Amino acid sequence: MTTPTGPRTSLPRPTLDLDYPKSLGVFERYDQAQEAVDYLSDHEFPVDQVLIVGTELKQVERVTGRLTTGRVALGGALSGVWLGLFVGLIFALFAGPRDALMTVIWTACFGAVFGLVWGLIGYAFTRGRRDFTSVSQVVATRYEVLTEHKLVERARELLDGRLS
Repeated sequence: MTTPTGPRTSLPRPTLDLDYPKSLGVFERYDQAQEAVDYLSDHEFPVDQVLIVGTELKQVERVTGRLTTGRVALGGALSGVWLGLFVGLIFALFAGPRDALMTVIWTACFGAVFGLVWGLIGYAFTRGRRDFTSVSQVVATRYEVLTEHKLVERARELLDGRLS
């Protein structure tokens, strides 16, 4: 087997990459940055050469409720029921017609007990250090619109025309 000795063939670039990006502007909200890119698109600008980059990231955690032993037990049992139903349906495929329903019911019951026990064990290990439920996400506080250096003047002219 031979390998080429000439210049390397270029592999496709990742789509989230520009060679020499230049800033077109920084926006406080994502919809403002999106509106600027949409305006460029409406005016035949090659928007495949544009990036919207979220900057100044922060993690936001929204507390959704208090966590109690009862809620943990209920949540664990419900999760176990779903897992038990899934396993039971798979087992029911191989069970006889008379046994299929009982297979599903028993695996759901075993799943509920299993989920309840494991949920309570996990909660006990936290020793009350996290007695709440929450949802987390990372959000940007600013959005910068970038384009390829050779297109930056044209893009700025178009965006300046939008403001007048």
